[in-house]
Amino acid sequence: MDIRFNEVNFAYQANTPFETRALFDVNFNIPSGKYTAIIGHTGSGKSTILQHLNALLKPTSGTVELGDRVVDSETSNKDLKPLRQKVGIVFQFPESQLFEETVEKDIAFGPKNFGASEEEANQLAKETLKIVGLPEEVLHKSPFDLSGGQMRRVAIAGVLAMQPEVLVLDEPTAGLDPKGRFEMMEMFAQLQREKGITIVLVTHQMNDVSDYANYVIVCEKGTVVKTGTPEEVFADAAWLQEKQLGLPSTVQFVEKLKAKGFQTDARPMNLDALADLLVSHSKNGGDTSAR
Repeated sequence: MDIRFNEVNFAYQANTPFETRALFDVNFNIPSGKYTAIIGHTGSGKSTILQHLNALLKPTSGTVELGDRVVDSETSNKDLKPLRQKVGIVFQFPESQLFEETVEKDIAFGPKNFGASEEEANQLAKETLKIVGLPEEVLHKSPFDLSGGQMRRVAIAGVLAMQPEVLVLDEPTAGLDPKGRFEMMEMFAQLQREKGITIVLVTHQMNDVSDYANYVIVCEKGTVVKTGTPEEVFADAAWLQEKQLGLPSTVQFVEKLKAKGFQTDARPMNLDALADLLVSHSKNGGDTSAR
């Protein structure tokens, strides 16, 4: 499902003395089946954009196209339920939204709310539990008896049980240790590769952007200031610093090497690319300027 923002403006408490503008003439496309990252410093508008992705918020003006649905300021909330099944959002610290007495009931709640039978919903609970890497025996446990990492996986399973076409992730690895972060990000990447789910990642982690994203949207002061591939977005270190954004650690490493005389124009986006660059540098006697 393609997503398109067309001249989207949004104000909290619009047309009141307390009106606060949050988005200004936002335009971008999120292609179906791809892995898109939205980045920007705190207050740049990322969270407000995120809530437009399944119409939790509607534009004050402009339109958001979600597949064949067009959402504007006049769209009725009554018509949005099918759309919210197609676009699942995993908010930061999703484990705080768990509430049922068993893991199975918590995961099955969403599908049942959208019309699935109890048998169908429970089957979806079993299937999605496997996807998030938890054993079937936890189905009948209280989610509150699990570890923090397991609780987060249960919460994510509840979103996946809705079988969304688009999965929106708001800082999904916040608070996790490095191993937990890696496992979580690999799980999302596998979903995107194997099931063709469109992933939209909102993050401050530039390494996750360079490792996983096909496309990047950069926000500042409530609007979009750049879009492109990770290679294109991370090409200008000075510009990123001006926008209070960093570089992936692999690019930072190469920049330090270049300061010591290493010759290359390459900007490796991940560890594999960095390893290839260093091997090539070694084989070519130190000349990688053409790579």
